[in-house]
Amino acid sequence: MKWQTSKIQISRSCFQSNLNFINSLLGPETTMSSVVKGNAYGHGIEPFVQLAVESGLRHFSVFSADEAYRVHQISRDHDASIMIMGMIPDEALEWVIDNGIEFFVFESNRLEKSIEAAQKVGKKAKIHLELETGMNRTGLNEAQLLDAIGRITSNENLLTIKGVCTHFAGAESIANYLRIERQKTQFLKLSQIVKNSSMDVPFFHSTCSAGAIRYPEMKDRLSRVGIIQYGFWPSYETFIEYSSELADKSDPLTRIISWKSSIMDIKQVKRGQYIGYGSLYLAGKDMTIATVPIGYGNGYSRSLSNMGRVLIRGTRTAVLGKVNMNLICVDVTDIAGAERGDEVVLIGKQGRMEITVADFGDASKQINYELLTRLPHNLPREIVD
Repeated sequence: MKWQTSKIQISRSCFQSNLNFINSLLGPETTMSSVVKGNAYGHGIEPFVQLAVESGLRHFSVFSADEAYRVHQISRDHDASIMIMGMIPDEALEWVIDNGIEFFVFESNRLEKSIEAAQKVGKKAKIHLELETGMNRTGLNEAQLLDAIGRITSNENLLTIKGVCTHFAGAESIANYLRIERQKTQFLKLSQIVKNSSMDVPFFHSTCSAGAIRYPEMKDRLSRVGIIQYGFWPSYETFIEYSSELADKSDPLTRIISWKSSIMDIKQVKRGQYIGYGSLYLAGKDMTIATVPIGYGNGYSRSLSNMGRVLIRGTRTAVLGKVNMNLICVDVTDIAGAERGDEVVLIGKQGRMEITVADFGDASKQINYELLTRLPHNLPREIVD
């Protein structure tokens, strides 16, 4: 729909810059699996995957079968691999297997259902064995792994093992160091059990963005890269550790997302009058205000009432009063020439000024991951530059 009140822009050049950094981090022997769960971290699966395949990426990780379907629609003509790390309804397994989608097996029921579905489809199920190493979320313990190996060996005509994997419990924080060291040890132990079996496994993978940075010895031949491809560090602590021994302390990542709207109307408000709902903001002087057609119904958090900031004509200015369902009021008193139709930047750059996702997130008490994935799916996304 071309008449939306705001839009999200994705920068091709910034994404390529991030890919160059990631490739230098992983090296030529490690395949990058682009993690696009959560609507590509809010960037939009369809436009982002299209950009990714145009940039040469051929491996994608998603959480669920519905996300896999969306990626498949974009990438099927590019011989790309898709890997489901989480939810697959039993009724979706046949479609998944028939279309060569890879998926995690982390409990015996899924393994059994996969065998049944593969028999019906007449194709092998491509599976990754997820191991329980201390995350205590999903994964096979040692006894379950041994049972799974037996089931796979006796059903080689129906199952192809594509990988063995685990997930580290908070690799972005040094506070989790000991826990992750124990996970590493357990993963290597359980992986050896697989290696001692007769199965040929292409990939052993355990690293996410933070893991690839902080535990490079574990990156192996596949790394599931999420947040850093979009230009964000898993945590500021991760960036500090990465750059601590480098002479150049500048950030090598570039945020690829911008969120923009425009001024809908401008009006004058007299000193002593309230602006918007209730009595949250009282004009202390004669003011000029602009209304912008976005609000909490469009993903602009209500917690930004009287706290948010936007950019207009290269000037950072304040949100006044309450964030409405579809409107915010902003102060343009000191912005010369501000008029209806002017671009309003909610996240991103305008001239020399920038409102970062971190700025936005801190004000709305959301972490980067949460804020990005909460951006409404119906906001139009477009690739620029």
